[in-house]
This record gives sequence, C-alpha cells and structure tokens, in this order.
Amino acid sequence: MMGVMTGEKTGTMTSTPIRTSAGTESENETPATRAWTTRLVIVGIVLTALNLRPAITSLGALLEEVRGGLGMSGSVAGLLTSVPPLCFAVFGVMAPRLARRFGPGAVVCAGMVAITAGLAIRPYAGNTAGFLAASALALMGIAVSNVLMPVIVKRWFPDRVGSMTGLYSMALALGTSTAAAVTVPMTDGLGGSWQSGLAVWAGLAAAAIVPWIALVRARGAESASGATARRTDAGTRTPARHEPDEFRITRSRTAWALAVFFGLQATAAYITMGWMAQIFRDAGVSAGTAGLLLAVTMVMGVPLAFVIPRLATRLPHQGPIVVALGACGLAGYAGLYFAPAGGAWAWALLLGVSNCAFPLALTMVGMRARTGAGVAKLSAFAQSAGYLLSIPGPLLVGVLYQHSGGWGLPLALMAGLMVPQIAVGILAGRNRTVEDEAARRPHP
Repeated sequence: MMGVMTGEKTGTMTSTPIRTSAGTESENETPATRAWTTRLVIVGIVLTALNLRPAITSLGALLEEVRGGLGMSGSVAGLLTSVPPLCFAVFGVMAPRLARRFGPGAVVCAGMVAITAGLAIRPYAGNTAGFLAASALALMGIAVSNVLMPVIVKRWFPDRVGSMTGLYSMALALGTSTAAAVTVPMTDGLGGSWQSGLAVWAGLAAAAIVPWIALVRARGAESASGATARRTDAGTRTPARHEPDEFRITRSRTAWALAVFFGLQATAAYITMGWMAQIFRDAGVSAGTAGLLLAVTMVMGVPLAFVIPRLATRLPHQGPIVVALGACGLAGYAGLYFAPAGGAWAWALLLGVSNCAFPLALTMVGMRARTGAGVAKLSAFAQSAGYLLSIPGPLLVGVLYQHSGGWGLPLALMAGLMVPQIAVGILAGRNRTVEDEAARRPHP
C-alpha cells in the first residue's frame, strides 16, 4: 500500500506522482522524499477518516445522558440529530473555494483543528446553545474534510483511486462503529461522566492534525524553493500546470444522478442507524441483542468498504454493483416486514451490505471527473445536495411510525426509496465525466 502499485482500471503501471498543494508535481523531490511524503499523506487520510463520524455516533450513544445533563427537550434533541446532514450540506459547499485558495491539505488540516476544538468544548459548554454551537464547529470541520477527501485521493493517487478510497472508507467505517461501540463503556471507565466520554474523542482528532501540519509545511517549503528555481532558471523550467475549473457542474446529468444517489443512500443509512434497533425491539428482540444487531450492520462496512471501491474501479460501468447493493437492501426490508425477529441476523447482514453504497458513491465521485478541480466541484455538489436530500427521511419514518402504530408504512417507504436509488445509481455509474458533459451542453 505504501509503495509503487500496479495501476487500477483507471490508471497505468506507474509510480504515484507527488503533487504540491496547487496540484503540480514537485520538481525538487528525491525518491526518498517522495516516498516519505506519500506515507505521510496516507497516514493523514487514515487518521482523518477515523475522525469523520465519532462526533456523531459518540453523541448518539450518550444522547439520553446529554439531554438530562443539559435539560434538553425532546424536540431540541430531535433537532440535534438532524444537524449533521444540514451542516454537511451547508459547509461542504465552501470546500472547493477554500481548497483553491489555500490548498486541500491546508483546509483538511484546519478541518481537523475545528473538529478537535468542537469536541473539546461542547461537553463543557454548560447549556444547550453552547453545545449546539460547538457541535456545529466540529461538524463544519467534518463537512469540508468529507468533500476534500476524494479530491486528495484523486490528486495524490490518480492511479489508485479504488485502493485509496477503499482504505479511506474502511477507516471511516471503523471510526463510526468504534465510537458507537466503546463510548458507553469508556464513559463508565472514566467515572461515568458523559462530559469525559464525549471529550475523549478530541484526542483522536488532535492526532489527525499532526501529519497535515507536517505535509503543509513541507509543501510550503518546496513551493518556495520551486519559485526561486523558476526565477533563476526561467528558460528551462516548465510552467506550472493549472487544472481547468471553469465549468458549471449543474449542467452535468451525471452530477445530478450522483447527487441523488448520494442523498438516497445517506437517507437509508441514517434511517438504519436511527431506527433499526427499535424495529427489532418492537418485534420482541431484547435491547442488548438489538444493539448488537445494529453494531453488526455497521461493522459490515469495514471490510466491504475496502473491497467495493477496488472492484468498482475495475469495471467500465458500476451499475451492476449498484443493483447488487440495492437488491440486498430490498431483501433486508422485506425480511424486517415479514419476519423481523426470526431472521434478524440475516436482515442485519443484508442491510449492512446495502449501506456500502456510501464507499461506492465516493469512488464514483473520483471516477466521474478528470481533474482535481472537477472532483472538488463534483464532490461538493453531490455531497451537499445529497445531504440536504437526506434530511427529511429519518423524520418522515418517525412520523409514519407514530401515526400508523407499526412498521409497515415506514418499511414500505424505505423499500420504495431503494428503487430510485438503484435507477440513479445506474445512471451515475456510466463511463463518462462531468467536464465532458458540461462542455457538450449549451449555456442557458
């Protein structure tokens, strides 16, 4: 993983070009420096991915204690569970512009600082408003990092998009499931204080700052050295390559298809995380077993998040994977309807496989654009629009459950949403790029 790899379907057998924050290959690096920088980027990607969900899942594990400690009403607690996708949508739009101004690595570094600060401050804010504000700070850091991870993968590892997206997705799934599983026992070990149980995750975020600081400093030094060399030897140096970014992402049908696919898979994931344990409990499964079933669903994402992106980059069309994941989802929802307790473990496994549409969506973001600037625009558009689309889903499931008194209508909704998810996923999986589509469509 750390060295030279055979190119995947999207690349050739080459060594990975090391690029500056502006996206150009460094002219000053020795092979040893290049290898060290590559390892540093990989460490930064893994540590960043580990930190992109604990702020959410650790709070979910202690939500009842947080509500009691802050005197938070049920409606405010419900709002709190809707804040993450809203922040991802609102703040994610800022990421491409920030990346063009400061470089993707510097923005991700700042994102890790924001996550660290938000997680350290919010348990001790003392009131609901302060808790929400600190949570929003952490989620802002998560939002920009969410958008820029595919950009960094495309820029630094253009011939290893599947492998690196798989590594990043696997680390993200591991961070998600670990925070959900260990927050409560870790809180008990720290004396039972929910403040300590939440604040401890700031330490993991702080560790993720270190490689990005080192990388940004190294890039800055090399950029300064390169500028001096160009001034003294302008006649023999090749001008820096600039990636074109003057196209309107909304003119691409693939961008719209990918945005809707991202939103529908996020809807399914949030519904699963928020309601699946309750479905099992209402069917007579014990609370402990229901929690274990949910953990199994989440853990399924760890190995599959590494396998699916590698498979996706080897296929000319990702539609077959979309269909397979969607079929698992439909089978899981049917099982929850007809025999929720009898086949509980099978349904948990099937829904865990279905939820791996997330790493597939991230992989397609890297594959559906030719340039780093294109990936940045596509990632920001697909994730921001997608997260906005996902906000009503979990709330609507709760309303249907409350008014119908059962899970028939909510499960019908979940299964119904899977059908358009498959359809737009097939469209998004076609072998084309958003730059070419935007160029072909006439200006309004």
